[in-house]
Amino acid sequence: MASKKAYLEHLRNVSLFQGCSTKDLEKIAKASDEISMPAGSLIVDQGQTGREAFVLVEGTVIVRRNGKKISTMGPGTVVGELSLLDHGPRTATVICETDCVLLLLDQRHFMGVLDAVPTLAHKLLATLAGRIRELDRQYYG
Repeated sequence: MASKKAYLEHLRNVSLFQGCSTKDLEKIAKASDEISMPAGSLIVDQGQTGREAFVLVEGTVIVRRNGKKISTMGPGTVVGELSLLDHGPRTATVICETDCVLLLLDQRHFMGVLDAVPTLAHKLLATLAGRIRELDRQYYG
């Protein structure tokens, strides 16, 4: 198992955390747990309620929506991030293509970090607003 500091680069690459300082990322890393999953493991299942997100540290995953492959992701990407913010259904199914090492961020611990560092919530809101604007531009032009 690597140290929490070793995860900072992976967290730094996550678009949701792009506005975070090293200190913010250290708090997020401390609130996470490392897990290993073998190839073929189901990480998240479309339509199911989630309460955690996963940052890919090693390996690759396949993302499917409505049974159709939409993406392959590698280290430094996150899946399930909407579940950190709400209890809504998963928007895709994610399966380990290879053996994977992931950082698990559960909602309870993540919300504890946001409560302890309110400015982090402001940064996340700004990042999410930017993502919504980009989707709006893609959809409406």
